[in-house]
Amino acid sequence: MAVRSSTVLPPPTEAQRKIAVENYERARKVLQDKNYDYAIQMLMLCCRVDPANIPFRQALRRSQKEKYGNSLKGSRFAFFSTPKFKARMRKAKMAREHLKVLEYGEEVLYRNPWDKGTSMEMAGAFDALGLLDLAVYSLDQARQKYPEDPTLNRALARMFEKRGDFTKAIVLWQLVQKANPRDVEAANKSKDLAASETIARGGYEEAVSGTKESPVLGKMEAHAAEKQDKVGKDTETLLKRIEADPTEPSLYVQLAAIFRRYSQLDRARATLQQGLGPTGNSIALQLELYELDLMPLRVNLDHAEAKLKQLRAIPEDERPDDQPGENDLLKLKNKIVREIAARESELFRMKADRFPYDLSHRLELGVRLIRLDKFDEAITELQRVRKDDKLKGKASMYLGIGFRKRNNWALAQRNFEEALVALNSNDESSRKEVLFQLATGNAENNELPRAVELGHELANIDFGYKNIGELLDEWKARSPA
Repeated sequence: MAVRSSTVLPPPTEAQRKIAVENYERARKVLQDKNYDYAIQMLMLCCRVDPANIPFRQALRRSQKEKYGNSLKGSRFAFFSTPKFKARMRKAKMAREHLKVLEYGEEVLYRNPWDKGTSMEMAGAFDALGLLDLAVYSLDQARQKYPEDPTLNRALARMFEKRGDFTKAIVLWQLVQKANPRDVEAANKSKDLAASETIARGGYEEAVSGTKESPVLGKMEAHAAEKQDKVGKDTETLLKRIEADPTEPSLYVQLAAIFRRYSQLDRARATLQQGLGPTGNSIALQLELYELDLMPLRVNLDHAEAKLKQLRAIPEDERPDDQPGENDLLKLKNKIVREIAARESELFRMKADRFPYDLSHRLELGVRLIRLDKFDEAITELQRVRKDDKLKGKASMYLGIGFRKRNNWALAQRNFEEALVALNSNDESSRKEVLFQLATGNAENNELPRAVELGHELANIDFGYKNIGELLDEWKARSPA
């Protein structure tokens, strides 16, 4: 999970961040003495100052649950003390004051950390603020007491589906259908997401049975035990260095890299999240978390493409009826591609802001914005990149694509032609794409002689590129004698 995924909330100022980190560290110290009430108040302040910070919210929830001995019950007087906060929370929800919903929600969870309704309301507020990972976390925490609740499982399934975690979503939809076999939505969702069945579930079915351990965070201790012999020696020195200097971001990055090497992604994520508080939300750790969160989505995409390739190798009349069809797989693939583009756009935006002199990050951002159909924003970013002579060719190519998507052929053509001149002579794939774009664009604008000329140039390089051979025959037939 990324520490900050919100495009709605601005990041805290340096002064606010300092206050939050100081209170976070003070809370950790008083928790050692079991002073839960004082620690919880400080952690609630941290969450008010930086609502998008996942480690703050996780530390707060752990403290609230430990206060009641993880009993799944909360305070004996919660029934009398929480209604006023719930009423305020509902009022804030109606006014779309999402941060107020979170503040009043934490007051309820202070008294009963397992309150299902409050966790669901807070999940909705997190989602509205663009904090999807925290929305998942909030619902998941409630499932520890209500693992079979269909309303809760339905909400979490939708969040996982929105986040691109199709494997977890389909398991939860199956639980909803199990609770109510006549549930039409659950049945349809299970069928629609059947294409993701090929993706390994990684033990998630066991986790969703409902325990005090979060299925979102994974069973880190179990995974650690399995590979302790291999990992122990590599991590021992780094763990000691972190203990000696917990404010150094590079140590957490190195430790997470070791866990990634042994495919222990949950432990890698936990390591990076652990370092966010002591390092003051280090940008290096935030970037690593973004990269880590993209890995499952890329695996999903690889599987979807493999299934498509496998299906297309089977004649249509021999394809099994009980398997996802080509349209279903294409729909799934496109959904994953857009989700990856959305997450990568946030990643490259962070990099572009952090490293303003490296325009390659803005180039990558512009490419992702085009994939998300945000053409105006993409064009603005790519025009900045075009000033760099080394990146001018690529930037001009994608500017051409952006302008063409906006139905401005004059500007698209101009940028494509500039790209042909500026592209590196070794970048054959980009050159072929520019020739294809120019040829098809000219044909669409009834400039057939130019389309044929460019098509021949492309066919001379790669006659099998897309369908250029068939298009050339069509354009020749349409051209005046």
